[in-house]
Amino acid sequence: MPTYLIQATYTPEAWAAFIKNPQNARERTEAMIAKLGGRSLGVWYAFGDYDVVGITELPDNVASAAGAIMLAAGGAIKSAKTTPLLSMEEGIAAMQKAAELGASYRPPGQ
Repeated sequence: MPTYLIQATYTPEAWAAFIKNPQNARERTEAMIAKLGGRSLGVWYAFGDYDVVGITELPDNVASAAGAIMLAAGGAIKSAKTTPLLSMEEGIAAMQKAAELGASYRPPGQ
């Protein structure tokens, strides 16, 4: 099953709500992920550009996009980024496939 890194930043209003009623980010999202046919591998609060990060397995890009749309529609997320992840084996397979292409690719202007 494809794996995704999800990074999100909350709105100031969401943080104000969390201060009044602290919540577990994993518990809020696991039911939605399960309905999409996936599972959460972990969720963490973070310092830096993103307030929360998660690793999720989902059936495909459509399920991943549906989850991102649903989170955005909720209004608590100021910005989000979804990164498809490759296993080491998939990365090696991609390198091997690139090697098969050889010199068949030419950059524009060449």
